[in-house]
Amino acid sequence: GIIRDSDYTMEQLTLVAKTLRERENFRGYIHLKTIPGASHELVNQAGLYADRLSVNVELPTASDLQKLAPEKDRVEIEGAMHSIKVKRDETKEDKKHGIKSPRFVPAGQSTQMIVGATSTDDRAILETSSHLYETHKLRRVYYSAFSPIPHADARLPGQSPPLVREHRLYQADWLIRFYGFEANELTLPEAPSLELDIDPKTAWALRNRG
Repeated sequence: GIIRDSDYTMEQLTLVAKTLRERENFRGYIHLKTIPGASHELVNQAGLYADRLSVNVELPTASDLQKLAPEKDRVEIEGAMHSIKVKRDETKEDKKHGIKSPRFVPAGQSTQMIVGATSTDDRAILETSSHLYETHKLRRVYYSAFSPIPHADARLPGQSPPLVREHRLYQADWLIRFYGFEANELTLPEAPSLELDIDPKTAWALRNRG
């Protein structure tokens, strides 16, 4: 049959990790990025050799993807995340019942999204991150400020967002992951962007002085 480019590339990445583990006896940390569109079977095979897998959403919303990267499908991306979560859950359940299972992505999975390539505000970005944490049990969401390149697509903005915006998103993300904040607590519907001059925890405290 015909082998898709995504499957071929995923297979080659997995082969590198397998070679490191089995032939070179490498026991250090391996973080593999999955290839969009690769079969769940190949992604799960990669998880046998990698400590962490990344399934990158690339952009915060499905409409952002449709606008700038229509070849990528949000449902397909989250399907890969779900597949990894299910396999991790199965492995954990086996261990609880004394069944010896092969290690599978012991450091979990992560994702990355570009910030500032579209007009999507911080409130929507944090809602996406919160959804991914809750639904797929991600360990980390990485935020990367958009950086323009010469002769880029006309749909892209001509300048980067302030770098401090990326920093504020990481601070807000920390509050969601470790301090129990809800994504919609950190901004207001009428002011959906994080404040750049003060950190999100201070901004929240000033709005909730009680």
